[in-house]
Amino acid sequence: MTSLDKPTSDTDRTDQQATDAKAVTEAALFEAFGGARGMVETVLPGLLFVTIFTVNKDLHLSAIAALVVSLVLVAVRLIRRDTVKHAFSGVFGVAFGVVFAMMTGNAKDFYLPGMLYTFGLALAYLITTLAGVPLIGLILGPVFKENLSWRTRNPGRKKAYAKASYAWGLILLGKCAILFPLYWWADTTQFGWVLVALKIPPFLLAVYLTWVFLAKAPPPIDVFAEMEAEEQAEKERKATAAAAAAAARNQEF
Repeated sequence: MTSLDKPTSDTDRTDQQATDAKAVTEAALFEAFGGARGMVETVLPGLLFVTIFTVNKDLHLSAIAALVVSLVLVAVRLIRRDTVKHAFSGVFGVAFGVVFAMMTGNAKDFYLPGMLYTFGLALAYLITTLAGVPLIGLILGPVFKENLSWRTRNPGRKKAYAKASYAWGLILLGKCAILFPLYWWADTTQFGWVLVALKIPPFLLAVYLTWVFLAKAPPPIDVFAEMEAEEQAEKERKATAAAAAAAARNQEF
């Protein structure tokens, strides 16, 4: 008997299901957080700002260059008809940074809105988890087509979302604990390069931990498939009832 002739064991099926679940989780995380391209769009404006400022100390040129490259990234996505939410969020972040820096005349203030957003997001992850509605579940639920079914129907998955949200919150708080003191102590160039260096590693760590927690969690409940199945069943019930009514009328004649 060849390997192709051997029946698939329960262990093999379980391993395959686990592999499929991990693949689906990985794909969903890339979709939700923008993948490699989203990371580039997040880093590039700040990197361009600090590079230009390091060379010529020109706040206006640095800020305008960062804003222009953000707009170009959005335009490229629009032309390619790709999802623009990550690029748009980058534009808003850069625009707020430009406004702050221009108002105060302090180049470090270009980074301040993003830092405040990071701190607020860290608190949101922790507070929503303590409230029983972990933020990462609200973000990923629609991506996995489970919406909020994990809250009441899938306790193992809710626990995984809680762990992931705590991980995001604590990692972002750790990032803030490094950046806020540097905002006061370091000069603009040093601070800018540290901030750029801290863009990707904490994000990748949080995404990896989310993947680990969800890959071990029960599979999501596809509420969309359930609704479609219910609609199909309702149509079949109506068709059966109509056929029975037609048959009853025919018998009367």
